[in-house]
Amino acid sequence: MDTKKYLELCERAETGEKVSKDDWDMDYIIDTVMELVDEYDFDWDKQVLVPQDDKLLDDMFAAAKKMILTTGVYNMSTGRIIRFTEEEIDEGIRNMKTELVMGEGKDAYTLTARKIEDTKEPAIWAGNPGCPTPERLFYPIVKSVAQEPVIDLMTCGSLVDVDGYAVKSGHPTEVIAVRREMEYLHKALAEVGRPGIGLLAAESAVTEIGDLAAVSEKRLRPCDSHLVAMFNELIIDNGNMVRAASSLDYGMRNASLACSMVGGLGGDAPGSTIVMIASILAANLICMADYHLCHPIHIRDVATTARGCLWLQSVLCQTFAKCAPAIIVCDLWPSSGSLTKEMLYEVAANSIVVTVSGGHLEGLGAANGNAPHGTGLECRLMGEVGKAVARQGMTRAEANEIVLKLVEKYEHIFSMEDGNKGQPFDVAYDMETIQPTPEWQQMYEEVKTELAEMGIRFED
Repeated sequence: MDTKKYLELCERAETGEKVSKDDWDMDYIIDTVMELVDEYDFDWDKQVLVPQDDKLLDDMFAAAKKMILTTGVYNMSTGRIIRFTEEEIDEGIRNMKTELVMGEGKDAYTLTARKIEDTKEPAIWAGNPGCPTPERLFYPIVKSVAQEPVIDLMTCGSLVDVDGYAVKSGHPTEVIAVRREMEYLHKALAEVGRPGIGLLAAESAVTEIGDLAAVSEKRLRPCDSHLVAMFNELIIDNGNMVRAASSLDYGMRNASLACSMVGGLGGDAPGSTIVMIASILAANLICMADYHLCHPIHIRDVATTARGCLWLQSVLCQTFAKCAPAIIVCDLWPSSGSLTKEMLYEVAANSIVVTVSGGHLEGLGAANGNAPHGTGLECRLMGEVGKAVARQGMTRAEANEIVLKLVEKYEHIFSMEDGNKGQPFDVAYDMETIQPTPEWQQMYEEVKTELAEMGIRFED
């Protein structure tokens, strides 16, 4: 999209219909979703987390397109609605990238639009995206991920302190945190001999101030990407439009991020899926998205491994693969943390669902992304499972059977009073060698053996 077109869209945020946030939620989101769910008779079976229904996919795409044409997007900075024409939505669909080179040199990686049951391996975009991380653990965690050969691209957590000072939004500490984050990422990649790996970074940027502070050839390079978020549901603000505009002449990739809430304003899984697909259609325009991150949140269980979130990710990936090929990258946020087998079961289940449905894998946001309890080891498992599932040509029916077994192994954690957040990085890994402790390594090996017995064919 050229500058003039984008500025014209931005102007609609100043001139569009003015509504309150409450009216947006009730009259535009809830009412519209309920009408579409009734019109298309959407429902879901909690025993079918990887559906095989072409009509469902066609209907989902049609419903989502109707929704974004009906509602538009709400700009919460101005309290006004940004509307799009059907021609604009169609143009955005036609212009969705199906191939995108990330990174540079020998480490460059080409993202492509994957198909349903594709034997082409998914990208493994590894790190602990957005997880709040103290500076003393930040570099060791990044290094533990960077050293894993299975990864293709990298992301990271967000720094909560720098030089002993708490990071605050829109404050000098945010600028310093973002730049420190980028220094740690590049240092780790250089140390493992893969300096050109493509990044999704500036995760420490809570506001556009932090995001802009990362834009530099030695920090967030043109071959890297940053987040341009759509808030739930179908909401954007001026700060994220500034993030998008920042890429216009610099060239870095825009990753749209939609976080629809299963059980929230969109209702259960089918309604939330409509909203998420509609968010991506809008993000083609208002976020100038080069690729899309799909991150559902469950209103009670939070994690992307809740049944409703797994169903949403599967249906969304399949819908785009069938109806409008695009690069869809799914976030993996398990409820559990390191040094728990449940975390590994969650990772495996989520990786299988996304891979067979046509998506790429990004994560992991351990402990619901709320603690620095992630390590490189579960990122290794995510990569090994995703690549194995693709190589062996696993079908959706086979995937559904395995995933249901895995869900039974971890679903109890959602009702645990204090959760299952596991242990921080410095308990799961040796801080000097940056290697898993024997206990964590043994859990990984035991779970991998279980997965092989279930039917996943790992390479020797």
